[in-house]
Amino acid sequence: MNYEEKYIYRCLQLAAFGGGHVAPNPMVGAVIVHNHRIIGEGFHHRYGEAHAEPNAILSVKDEALLQKSTLYVNLEPCSHVGKTQPCARLIVDKKIPKVVVGTLDPNPKVSGRGIKILQDAGIKVVTNVLEDECRRLNKRFFALHNEHRPFILLKWAETRDGFIDVIRHDAGTPPLQISGQLAKQLTHKMRSENQAIMVSTNTAVLDNPSLITKHWPGKNPIRIILDRTGRIPEHYSVFNDLAETLIFTENPRKNTESTKYIYLHFDECMLNNLLQTLASRNIHSVLVEGGAQLLKNFIDAGLWDEALVEVSGQIIGQGVQAPSTGIVPDSYVIINNHLHLKYINRNKKFNTHSSV
Repeated sequence: MNYEEKYIYRCLQLAAFGGGHVAPNPMVGAVIVHNHRIIGEGFHHRYGEAHAEPNAILSVKDEALLQKSTLYVNLEPCSHVGKTQPCARLIVDKKIPKVVVGTLDPNPKVSGRGIKILQDAGIKVVTNVLEDECRRLNKRFFALHNEHRPFILLKWAETRDGFIDVIRHDAGTPPLQISGQLAKQLTHKMRSENQAIMVSTNTAVLDNPSLITKHWPGKNPIRIILDRTGRIPEHYSVFNDLAETLIFTENPRKNTESTKYIYLHFDECMLNNLLQTLASRNIHSVLVEGGAQLLKNFIDAGLWDEALVEVSGQIIGQGVQAPSTGIVPDSYVIINNHLHLKYINRNKKFNTHSSV
């Protein structure tokens, strides 16, 4: 690892502190180096607040050193006015002579424009340092802008003989308990890391889930519920005011402060249209927790990015069949005698006709 990679790696470490707080913005960290010594660093803390570059610049005690320093950042400095002023203009104003960038910004509002502002001002720019690692950190952000849909993470737990639940016909029958307490905490961690969470009608009706991050610190995800005919009772937990809720349905009700009803035709184009609507709302990631048919639909359509599957040692003989990705897992880990498999979809389909 050379010195440029070392400082970009530090940017990635800093950027990760913004996870769960900056969406739909990317996670960004910045480091300022003078004579091989870090004199300032910062990261994007929260959506709507200052970006990494101004935070790093503000942390430098002797501002005169900026004109003799190099700024490192894992994502191209922004060039447009949004919630904050353009970072590229600030770098020019501070007369920082060199900038090293991990990867270009896929957002069409930026996408090379930040680099051009710097170069037009005579600043030396180095790009694509640890590019793969930088893109991986912000895989959700890149999915939204490159694939025109949210990053889709599928999550379920199944028994050793391939069932995710017993067969239930009403909410009076309790669900099969597969996951242990630690696995539940990890699931809530995933909820905090993704901008939205999605379940189907049956899951909402039978489980009455709150779909919030009770067992992990962080922001509650936006709840996305598919309810074609309006079966979910209005007193259920998904309608409380602990998180924003989007109900996709063919039978809309009156909106409330925390719940919005969105018409969606439940035909063969449903998933594509659903993801296009979510992308238009700048939702860059969705954790899909069930039920089995919804998970299978995403897999069959090729509209998924990763799947995390917990496998217990239980054998129940019959029940609700778990979906299958049809591919070999990319990696695995064993936690409390449960096998946790990670699948990566390398043949995913894009929504190429939509725009963000």
